[in-house]
Amino acid sequence: MARLYEYQGKQLLKASKVPIPQGEVATTPQEAKKIAEKIGKPVVIKSQVWAGGRGKAGGIKFAEHAIDAEIVANEILGSEIKKLRVEKVLVEEKLDIDREYYIGVIVDSSREVRAPVVMFSTEGGMDIESVPSEKIATMTVDVLRGFRVYDALNLALKLKVPTAFLPGVAQAISGLFKTFKEYNCRTAEINPLIITKDGKVFAGDCRMAIDDSSVYRHPELGIEVAREAATPPTELDKIAWRIEEGDLRGTCYIAQMVTEIKGLNYVGYHGMGGGGAILGVDGLNRVGLKISNYADTSGNPTAAKVYRAAKVIFSQPGIEGYMLGGFMYANQEQWHHAHGVVKALREELPKRPGFPCVLLICGNKEKEALEILREGTKDLPGRIEIYGGDKVYETQFLAERMKALILEYRKERGVKEE
Repeated sequence: MARLYEYQGKQLLKASKVPIPQGEVATTPQEAKKIAEKIGKPVVIKSQVWAGGRGKAGGIKFAEHAIDAEIVANEILGSEIKKLRVEKVLVEEKLDIDREYYIGVIVDSSREVRAPVVMFSTEGGMDIESVPSEKIATMTVDVLRGFRVYDALNLALKLKVPTAFLPGVAQAISGLFKTFKEYNCRTAEINPLIITKDGKVFAGDCRMAIDDSSVYRHPELGIEVAREAATPPTELDKIAWRIEEGDLRGTCYIAQMVTEIKGLNYVGYHGMGGGGAILGVDGLNRVGLKISNYADTSGNPTAAKVYRAAKVIFSQPGIEGYMLGGFMYANQEQWHHAHGVVKALREELPKRPGFPCVLLICGNKEKEALEILREGTKDLPGRIEIYGGDKVYETQFLAERMKALILEYRKERGVKEE
């Protein structure tokens, strides 16, 4: 699921007639000061990162005056909140809170439901998972019938929302569902929905995630990589995504784990088959090696797609080895992988003589794939070891071979251990 930042989600809510606090996004302390001056009253400075618990982590702070907003924004911008660097802050008016509610919409994909579910709770400002079930009202939405305003009213009435707040709360519930539907969300929530002491309703915070397959319908959102991730995409992630975006034959998933390699023991990792590939990562970790990236090319991708994935992996400065890890008997035709990897190695290894490569490939067309690898790399100036199905479960052995080749490579180049 492709995530949105709070400020992006709030703009979508505003378009669906859900009130949001007055505010704007700032990327510098000076911009934050100008926004606070425009608001003309105490403000809250909120870090824009994909993480919950920002307040406790120091990512949400208050400022009484514009000059204070500049100081606070300077503290937050460039800092790390839960290991995520803050590039933007949302400067909003500080609300005089009376009570907090929760609204959420999810897609329940269980066999029994397979429909959107709307949730409402009078216990806002906390994780919905920790709220007692008797304080949550839910409704499974019939996608043909849709979700009506009176459905929203019924949810609020179930939890005895005061009459004075009913219109505003119902509008917020309806508006969230409208946004959820129009933007093909997998999840959307307002938490908290704030009721101020003068009875006004505002979306205090929100989270939204768009279905990966629907991102192309919404170019206005500026989503650069249409897949779920814990962190914003790196430049390498964006390059890798273009491989997947332009060729749907098989999977090419690449996630950069380290944006800047400092030190030794990093390996460019090329897995085949998600779960099985993790076994290779575990093996490398056990011998003191780390992966600079995680990659998975599976689902019978073309040789061209595998080649491009391998080239992205090799583009990382500082890696000391390349591992092709098919730690499972795959039913895809493995000769496509062999052709793609050979082409990449023939272009990359002459640039780095002696570079360590451990290649494991097994499953459908294994014999042919191994022959392609051996013939295609026999004249290359690298430390290349090729293995088939007899080593598919030998993760420790293969990791140890990778480590041994890396140590030889360091010695040859005169690189000292850290």
